[in-house]
Amino acid sequence: MNTVFEWDRIFFNDLPVSFLIEVVFRTVIMFIIVLLTLKLTGKRGVKQLSVFEVVIIISLGSAAGDPMFYKDVGIIPAITVFVCILIMYRAITVLLGKSKKFEIFMEGKVQCFVEDGQFSINNFEREDLAKDEFFAELRLKSIEHLGQVKNAYIETNGAISVYFYEEDAIKYGLPIRPQLFDLKSTIVPKSGIYACTFCANTQELQPTSAVCSVCGKNEWVEAIRTKRVQ
Repeated sequence: MNTVFEWDRIFFNDLPVSFLIEVVFRTVIMFIIVLLTLKLTGKRGVKQLSVFEVVIIISLGSAAGDPMFYKDVGIIPAITVFVCILIMYRAITVLLGKSKKFEIFMEGKVQCFVEDGQFSINNFEREDLAKDEFFAELRLKSIEHLGQVKNAYIETNGAISVYFYEEDAIKYGLPIRPQLFDLKSTIVPKSGIYACTFCANTQELQPTSAVCSVCGKNEWVEAIRTKRVQ
C-alpha cells in the first residue's frame, strides 16, 4: 500500500543518489549548448524578441530542460533538436530579409498610436493594448499629457517609441496621470478646454454636455498644457 509521503519517491523518484552527479553533468552540458545557440542567433535574438523569437526561446528551453534530469532522455537527441531549431531560425531570418510580406506576417508592422497629440483610433483598436497599459508606458517616459506628444509608435517588439513637441509647441492635451484622468465626466462643469477621453481630441467647451467633433463620444476631462519635466 502506497503512503502519501514517500520521501525517497518525492525527492529522488526512486533514483539512486549517485544520479545527482549525472544531473550536474547533464545540466552543465545543456547550459553550454543553450548559451552557444543563443550566441549564434545574434544579439537581436536576445535583446529584442519578436513573437517568432519567443517561440525559439521556448523551444530551446523545452529541449534543454528534459535532458538535464530525465535519465531516459539522451543528450545527443537534444543536441539534434537544437541544431534543427538553429537551422530553422537562420532560414526564417533569411526569408525575413528577402520578403517584406513574410516579415509583416511574422513580426507585424510599426503602428502609430498618437498623431499630433490625439489617438489614432483605428490603429489602437487593432492592437492588443489596453489604454491604461499604454498610459503607463508613457508615464514611465515622464509624459504628463498627450499635448506633449507629437507621435507615439508601437514597435514590432512591443516597445513604445515617442517623439515630443518642442517646449514652445506643446499644446493642450489629455492628462494621463490617474488623479487627473479619473476626473472624467459627461458633464462639463465650467468653460474651458477639454480633452475627449476616447480619442484625446481637445476643444473649447461651455458648461453643458457636449459631443466630440472627432469621434462622437461625450466623456471629457479638463485638458492641461504643462511642459515636460525630464
